[in-house]
Amino acid sequence: MTGKGPFTVEKRHILQSGIFNQTLREWHGLKCDITPINLMYPVFLVEDDDAIQPINSMPGVSRYGINTLKTHLEPLITNGLRSVLLFGVIDNLPKDDLATNADSAQNPVVKALPKLRASFPNLTIACDVCLCPYSSHGHCGILYPDGTINNPASLERISDVALSYAKAGAHIVAPSDMMDGRIGAIKEKLIKNSLANKVAVLSYTAKFASNFYGPFRKCYQLPPTSAGLAVRAAERDVLEGADMLMVKPVMAYMDILKEVKDKYPQYPMFVYQVSGEYAMIYRAAQEGAFDLKLALTEILHSLRRAGADVIITYYTPLVLEWLKLKNKL
Repeated sequence: MTGKGPFTVEKRHILQSGIFNQTLREWHGLKCDITPINLMYPVFLVEDDDAIQPINSMPGVSRYGINTLKTHLEPLITNGLRSVLLFGVIDNLPKDDLATNADSAQNPVVKALPKLRASFPNLTIACDVCLCPYSSHGHCGILYPDGTINNPASLERISDVALSYAKAGAHIVAPSDMMDGRIGAIKEKLIKNSLANKVAVLSYTAKFASNFYGPFRKCYQLPPTSAGLAVRAAERDVLEGADMLMVKPVMAYMDILKEVKDKYPQYPMFVYQVSGEYAMIYRAAQEGAFDLKLALTEILHSLRRAGADVIITYYTPLVLEWLKLKNKL
């Protein structure tokens, strides 16, 4: 951080950071249909390059090493996959108070980025930026000795991680920490490193302390009962230069989605259909409550109707297969 006071509003006037490739450009002009451009696939990367680790709570979803991920993505790319959101997961690398391995050379995301860029040159790659998977205390920021959040130190560290991902090849950095000022801090470092027009910032604008995913931190994620804070968070992130906005989770927060999109229609709006939402839909279909394809299609259309331009969903591979079959008819 420069220590020169609040971030200047000029950062929100950097438009090229949101339109430097075809995928990003199309996100600025979407309607209400469901096509591959409307889907972003969230993927968890682990340290073992050859691993496939099924997630028990989410049938059909696994964590991957970089080698198995490349194999997994190939048919999805063939079916039209346009973008992914990468998360790093570590089990063997040490965790510490500064989340050192959030951007070390051994970090699975840092290692994977150049390989994915080389293997899939037309794939737009976003990276979740947070400290909690790599910190010993599990928080999304740096702590004071009394256990409270040290916001200036957190911004410095989070923006460093974002910059490392950008340098490694990320098209988009997506800070999910919910620290005040992190969009401006990241934008400032991208500008200083001549990356402002080459890397977009997707803000987890309205990330709620929800029961639909975990873990969560109530001290800095939004309370589920608040609409006003979500609008204030969107205003803050827009002023600090965010290129795209997000609501997470979405099914219980479609009012927030509509309100933020109506206020900022010029910004591509993302929604994250989280693990609990995935599992709820899957298990309801398994129990015969409804047909999975019909129900999921209805839900996706409702999200688009409410203002979502891009839906981050673990169902992306399945929906891409449906779209492929539909186009063959």
